[in-house]
Amino acid sequence: MRGGEPVGMDETRDASRRTYLANERTYLAWWRTGLAALAVAVGAGRIAPALSGGPTWPFQAIGVAFAAVGLVFLGYAYVRQKQVAAALARGEFASFGDRPAFVLAALGALLGVATIILVLALPT
Repeated sequence: MRGGEPVGMDETRDASRRTYLANERTYLAWWRTGLAALAVAVGAGRIAPALSGGPTWPFQAIGVAFAAVGLVFLGYAYVRQKQVAAALARGEFASFGDRPAFVLAALGALLGVATIILVLALPT
């Protein structure tokens, strides 16, 4: 015993704290990803068209798509944080899930392909 509590109790409490803090760091990582997508949206939708001298609508479309993905990340950050916190409170694990992983990967891949097409289609 240490401080009136069995040693195992401290280890369990520390593990819980670390897990809750990891969930908080993950939540903030989702936010950073969402904010990064919004920054790319501004760059693609506003800055790149001004530099290209060509039509602006393709850049604006890509910018809007990146902004939408950024909003998805920000919204899902809240949902995911709540799911994990509830699971931790029950002493369970909250799996990320195949569907959200696939949707986010597909959105990223589509935006990547669209960006490559836009870059290759630019007149030089």
